[in-house]
Amino acid sequence: MDNTDEKYMRMALAEAKVALAMDEIPIGCVVVCDDRVIGRGHNLTERLQDVTAHAEMQAITAAEETLGGKYLDRCTLYVTVEPCVMCAGAIAWSQMGRLVYGAADDKRGFRKYAPEALHPKTIVEQGVLADEAARLMKDFFKKKR
Repeated sequence: MDNTDEKYMRMALAEAKVALAMDEIPIGCVVVCDDRVIGRGHNLTERLQDVTAHAEMQAITAAEETLGGKYLDRCTLYVTVEPCVMCAGAIAWSQMGRLVYGAADDKRGFRKYAPEALHPKTIVEQGVLADEAARLMKDFFKKKR
């Protein structure tokens, strides 16, 4: 595993812990461009009562505002859990250069429903700090049941 990927995934995990503290599903995300975090986010669906307020959507919007444009082809998005189809679509429309995610989401992840959803040039890395991300999710849902 690349140390840079681990460094930024740890930042995404920190965002996931912010969501957890708010009783949100603990998913966190950062967008990096030229070794600088330009967007970050965590799930806000409960707080905002908005089903589209996923971590990736928050981070992409922040990154686009930082850069002053809608294309993120020179950027990498780090997210703790595999994106859903909606987020994969946003990642595609932003033409994200690279996607790095931690834990797979076999129930709702984009690979199950829309494996071709991403932009064809987007490079995908999976499994970075996956155990830590999965543990956050499992612990969260165990407490909910």
